[in-house]
Amino acid sequence: MNKSELIDRIAKRTGMTLKDSKVVIEAIFSTTPKHGIIANELKSGRKVQITGFGTFQIRKRRKREGRNPQTGETIQIPATKFPAFSAGRALKDRVR
Repeated sequence: MNKSELIDRIAKRTGMTLKDSKVVIEAIFSTTPKHGIIANELKSGRKVQITGFGTFQIRKRRKREGRNPQTGETIQIPATKFPAFSAGRALKDRVR
């Protein structure tokens, strides 16, 4: 399912217009600073926990050594932060 299909399904299930459904999806999932509730919360260092569905949070990777595959030279890979999702128990049970 892609974004437009999700918007369409939300509109059909809720009786909302396609335009209103799109506004809701953009408000939740957009990565632009003006929208994107989830992205803005993660950027602020907070997690988003939706009971029964799952948790969006920021995880950290330590700095580590790696190798340049072309030269074999050892390089330092800097520490990074990345977004992660952990499925909740109800979602896991539903998918099984």
